[in-house]
Amino acid sequence: MMNKLILGRYIPGDSFVHNLDPRSKLVASFYFIGIIFLCNNFLSFGVMFAFTLFAIFLSKISLKFFIKGVKPLIWLILFTVILQVLFSQGGEVYFKWGIFTISEFGVQNGAYIFIRFVLIIFMSTLLTLTTPPLSLADAIEYLLRPLKVVKFPAHEISLMLSIALRFVPTLMDETEKIMNAQRARGVDFGEGNLMQKMKAIVPLLIPLFVSSFNRAEDLAIAMEARGYQGGDGRTKYRVLHWQVKDTLVVITFALLTALLVFVRS
Repeated sequence: MMNKLILGRYIPGDSFVHNLDPRSKLVASFYFIGIIFLCNNFLSFGVMFAFTLFAIFLSKISLKFFIKGVKPLIWLILFTVILQVLFSQGGEVYFKWGIFTISEFGVQNGAYIFIRFVLIIFMSTLLTLTTPPLSLADAIEYLLRPLKVVKFPAHEISLMLSIALRFVPTLMDETEKIMNAQRARGVDFGEGNLMQKMKAIVPLLIPLFVSSFNRAEDLAIAMEARGYQGGDGRTKYRVLHWQVKDTLVVITFALLTALLVFVRS
């Protein structure tokens, strides 16, 4: 399951989305997460879902790849939905037992939260799949540049975020290798109750931490060997270029916002 997590991975390509400026993609992704909370009926969620599918189509990445990537997070999503269904009250009551109530309002909110989670994961994954980590770091640094007036470490923050984002799939692959090694020694991670399964995961933590520290040390040595001393005085090999298509993306999101306001109940 670990190797199905696609958040943080980059797939090279030559699509419309791949060729966008990383600054426009980053701003658009955060803006998408913000305006999705404007949705308050199934029509508005349908508009956002159609827009997300269209963005995935423009990226030329298979939708099946996104669905497989959501599967590792499906239990977290369902847990949140179940809490919403059981503890939200309003409308017609379908079932009531003690503090647990399944009502029309709860079921509706649960469906909204499920769709909202899936759309946010899709759009966030689309950003990382179509943007190289270094370009994403450059975009973050550029957008945080105005904060340098108050001595905010924009370059260091963007570097840490890009490294963390890049290490997500690496650590997942490392965890998968350790689990396969444990399975070869006879460990079954699927047997027993919940406590036994949690105890079976404990032996994974020590080698995973050791591997993480080793990779971090190797990265630090490599950066030191290349003379890295922070962002002051550094020039850019990759220069960001804002194009007409990026302006078109901004206009599209403005129109999308207007449409959401129109279809809200």
